[in-house]
Amino acid sequence: LNGVDLNVRVLTTGNWPTPVIASCNLPKHINRCCDIFKQFYLNSHNGRRLTWQTSMGTADIRATFGSRVHELTVSTYQMCILDLFNKANVLNFQSIQNATNIPPNDLKRNLFALTFGKHRILLKDTKTKEIETTDKFAFNKNFKCKLVKIKIASVDPNIEKGIRVRVDEDRKAQIEAAIVRIMKARKQMEHSNLVAEATAQLSTRFFVQPTAIKKRIECLIEREYLERAK
Repeated sequence: LNGVDLNVRVLTTGNWPTPVIASCNLPKHINRCCDIFKQFYLNSHNGRRLTWQTSMGTADIRATFGSRVHELTVSTYQMCILDLFNKANVLNFQSIQNATNIPPNDLKRNLFALTFGKHRILLKDTKTKEIETTDKFAFNKNFKCKLVKIKIASVDPNIEKGIRVRVDEDRKAQIEAAIVRIMKARKQMEHSNLVAEATAQLSTRFFVQPTAIKKRIECLIEREYLERAK
């Protein structure tokens, strides 16, 4: 749509951490595509809710540096930042934050990747290797690279690890809830049958290994939510 090829991955809450990450202000042409997809999705799946996780997205964009054109693979946040430089030569930190609504810490990380990473797409007015709220940024028109396709560093590995931990914790709670629901209805079950039924119930939300269910059963027994039949 209007030169934008939008690819969406729709995942259930079992694949995302419970806390909803703040969304940013997408460029108008991107936002229009998202609205069209959202309308299509909600019309096809009645009663569902669609929440955009812009902090986890990526984008492939074309950037012109003098006579050369490069294809940049960037995070969604970085795409929003770079889009602003289509209309301005120099922008300060506060104006970028106001325009994109990217959380300050995330904005600093993404500006750092664009300014001090392997490929310096932006230039900063000060020489310090820290992003401050008083800094100004300019598009690096003299950027040169032999590669046509360039990948810009995006999410900090520690952040990805933290998200993985939160997802695992959310899944543990959902596995335990499924086990308790089953046992309230059945009162007594063979261990293997309980594992099989819990697996079946959770399969519509996310894939779970039988070993993970067995661990949650043991945990529920230790906490005296369940007990072994004598």
